[in-house]
Amino acid sequence: MDSDYGIPRELSDVQKFRSQYQPELPPCLQGATVRVEFGDTTTSLDPTDAHTIGRYFPHTYGQPLAHFLRATAKVPGAQVITEHPPFRVGVVFCGRQSPGGHNVIWGLHNALKVHNPKSTLLGFLGGSEGLFAQKTLEITDEILATYKNQGGYDLLGRTKDQIRTVEQVNATLTACKDLKLDGLVIIGGVTSNTDAAQLAETFAEAKCQTKVVGVPVTLNGDLKNQFVEANVGFDTICKVNSQLISNVCTDALSAEKYYYFIRLMGRKASHVALECTLQSHPNLVILGEEVAASKLTLFDITTQICDAVEARAAQDKNHGVILLPEGLIESIPEVYALLKEIHGLHRQGVSADKISSQLSPWASALFEFLPPFIKKQVLLLPESDDSAQLSQIETEKLVAHLVEVEMNKRVKEGTYKGKKFNAICHFFGYQARGSLPSKFDCDYAYVLGHIGYHILAAGLNGYMATVTNLRNPVNKWRCGAAPITAMMTVRRWSQNPGTASIGKPAIHPATVDLKGKAYELLRQNATKFLLDDIYRNPGPLQFDGPGADSKAVTLCVEDQDYMGRIKKLQEYLDKVLKMLLSLSLSLSLSLSLSLSLSLTTVSSLSLNFCQCHYPSRVVVVNWVLILVYSAVQP
Repeated sequence: MDSDYGIPRELSDVQKFRSQYQPELPPCLQGATVRVEFGDTTTSLDPTDAHTIGRYFPHTYGQPLAHFLRATAKVPGAQVITEHPPFRVGVVFCGRQSPGGHNVIWGLHNALKVHNPKSTLLGFLGGSEGLFAQKTLEITDEILATYKNQGGYDLLGRTKDQIRTVEQVNATLTACKDLKLDGLVIIGGVTSNTDAAQLAETFAEAKCQTKVVGVPVTLNGDLKNQFVEANVGFDTICKVNSQLISNVCTDALSAEKYYYFIRLMGRKASHVALECTLQSHPNLVILGEEVAASKLTLFDITTQICDAVEARAAQDKNHGVILLPEGLIESIPEVYALLKEIHGLHRQGVSADKISSQLSPWASALFEFLPPFIKKQVLLLPESDDSAQLSQIETEKLVAHLVEVEMNKRVKEGTYKGKKFNAICHFFGYQARGSLPSKFDCDYAYVLGHIGYHILAAGLNGYMATVTNLRNPVNKWRCGAAPITAMMTVRRWSQNPGTASIGKPAIHPATVDLKGKAYELLRQNATKFLLDDIYRNPGPLQFDGPGADSKAVTLCVEDQDYMGRIKKLQEYLDKVLKMLLSLSLSLSLSLSLSLSLSLTTVSSLSLNFCQCHYPSRVVVVNWVLILVYSAVQP
């Protein structure tokens, strides 16, 4: 074992207090029995992708949804698992550190031990590199003691974020076989869970006993779909950043002479920037999704901000706070094209100092226009997914520089008569990643860890742990599992007229929905935020008392409870079927005459209905409709 991992922490009084907090479990996860109901078989998000995904994942595509049930639930056909042999399970951090990750391990460990004290949980040291090298640490209560409800990933550490190449996949398969693992739990975001799906397929093909489970943990908040409402870490990141932003807002209002440009971590999507805006009410936020949808150029963005500065100056307000997501730079069309050209030259082996001389004329013109510090940053090697190193590109300084140039120009032209424009820039990212997790993230991560065990107990492979109804108290949460392949899409793009390229199936980052309720809330308040200085300070992260149970604004305004919607649909189908059965019984004589069916046969429909769940109920309803229709025909 590496000496840097798993050693007891020196805890402050607050950390000690937090380590004593025991997260709550929903009723469906309590007790020593696992009850699971299987629902619909799944398909792809986009029906046109079904064939491609099925071809890439023949063993794991089309699996059913799984819902875990409380002990008192009476659901015909539910699988009840009472025998729990000792499991050997491995767990690995694959994504960037996110507050709450340690509680996933804690929840998984507790679930394993509750169901069989002889079970073993092995943590892989150093992320995926440790997985390939089979470097493990057995997780015990003693080791977990100073990591419960704590931030960071330092219990096990992390290195690379991918398990993708043939060599990496084979090394993982070998490790799981050598260690005789029954399950492998991968903690991470979009990329890591895509890799988890590929591992699950490979393991099924190789008839490996190890089942692969994914857990949605990413501070970016971009692993969202109809099955996943939120990601572990997002709540904490937004609360910590919102307090910092609010402090800056108060400072701006006090000095009344600075414009603060704040770049927020979050990768390509702008979820963090949107949530922090709704929590802290800065004057302006430029979302990458808005820029991409409207195809705004650097000049357009500069003009928008300068016009906002002028509008505020007209009210004698010469200060303000402007938020920018780190993915903004890739959303600007001309900059994105420049980055793609640079990355292409990197792949050809061109050194960074030679790239500028090999750019196309238009790309070279844009490159020369950029300030020297940005030139150096856009020349950095791309990430493993071919995106720019967004955390290293100081977009806030670029935008502030361009705004200052334009404001000085307007002063000379006499169109701006306010006070001198002064900019101060910040990047809020790493400051929040190691934060103590919020109460919500502590609970959510712990519950997901327990679900990870339930998935393995049910013998499922290639599934992601899911919880819905998250905006309500924990005892109302609905726990389940969805096949990772059901969350995948296939990207298509045209390189030349008449030709199209199809990418590999993957979970792609969910961007801010510009037609969603959260974005609509932002638009409704945009003018007030810009001109009225209605800054809001949520205060420091709270663990008890007022604010401790608050949840992300975007989570509360959006309705993503897919299991709740399925339950509602079942209830409606129940009512419709009862009405139709009543009608069919009253027409039993006609049915007997027209279809040669007895009254007993018709009445048995109600019994059939009671013995089936959602998919079959739809069939039964259709059956009764056919019978009734036949009975009333002349």
